Amino acid sequence: MRAVVLKGFGGLEMLEERDLPVPEPGPGEVLVRNLAVAVNPVDAKIRAAGRWAGVEPPFVLGYDAAGVVAKVGPGVKDLKEGDEVYYTPEIFGNPHGTYAEYTPVPAGIVAKKPKNLSFAEAAAIPLAGGTAWEAVVRRLAVRPGETVLVMGGAGGVGSFAVQFAKAAGAYVIATASAENLPVLKELGADLALDYRGPWAEEVLKATEGQGVDAAFETAGESLVERVIPVVRPFGRIATILPPQGNLSGLYTKNQTLYGVFLTRERKRLLEMRPLFERGLARPLIAEVLPFSLENLRKAHARMDSGHGRGKIVLTFQA
Repeated sequence: MRAVVLKGFGGLEMLEERDLPVPEPGPGEVLVRNLAVAVNPVDAKIRAAGRWAGVEPPFVLGYDAAGVVAKVGPGVKDLKEGDEVYYTPEIFGNPHGTYAEYTPVPAGIVAKKPKNLSFAEAAAIPLAGGTAWEAVVRRLAVRPGETVLVMGGAGGVGSFAVQFAKAAGAYVIATASAENLPVLKELGADLALDYRGPWAEEVLKATEGQGVDAAFETAGESLVERVIPVVRPFGRIATILPPQGNLSGLYTKNQTLYGVFLTRERKRLLEMRPLFERGLARPLIAEVLPFSLENLRKAHARMDSGHGRGKIVLTFQA
């Protein structure tokens, strides 16, 4: 099978295309024939210096995919060959990523994909969408009528968070670069703010000085400190990065801070699916390209730069 492996930690040259044997699914696993795979910032972080992930090169990177179940391992009863699925595999200790035509995956973290989406669209959802769902729906428990702030609303996770909060009935304030403010409005944000400008003052103005009910920080480790003053007393904050700086305001304002690191499970994918099938959310995709070493390196170069909006998706389909 075609695959791109990481032959060592470092630069783009560490990504190498190889012809590997098709793996066999073990007990409780399914073998998925990947038809589309998406690239995430964590891919580039592991490529550059990923020993923390508990895997030594060479191994196959990649943590987002959609495809068809090609083979079912012993003990799997709830999936069958031919099922159209989407999933995000484990990161820690897992050498079987999605930069390959076939990936063996525990059946319990695989779900049938949204029926109305293409494989390319479905592949862009599990990791970033799952993280946003975990934060907005499960941890922050956003309710109708609340005001929610999403920092980094045009990014992979943030773009889903804006849509999920809006679907929950919230008034959504989101930040992004000036050039991405129209994207925030397209995603459903009620108020779009330039993160380089006086966004904190604008948030307080929009909430008549009370602050937002909940905030989701997706853009920078030091931002939680700056978010605390614009969240009301007894409000909630979630972050996907380790918070830094002075967090004492959490105590004096009786706020709750949630750290969000995505665990893998089928249930979350099933919970999200109806929003996509009803047209209440969509993945933000920058490009869909043929699967190749050159295109994977291009996607990693963009992750390294920290610029761009939307996901890059690679397809095995002609």
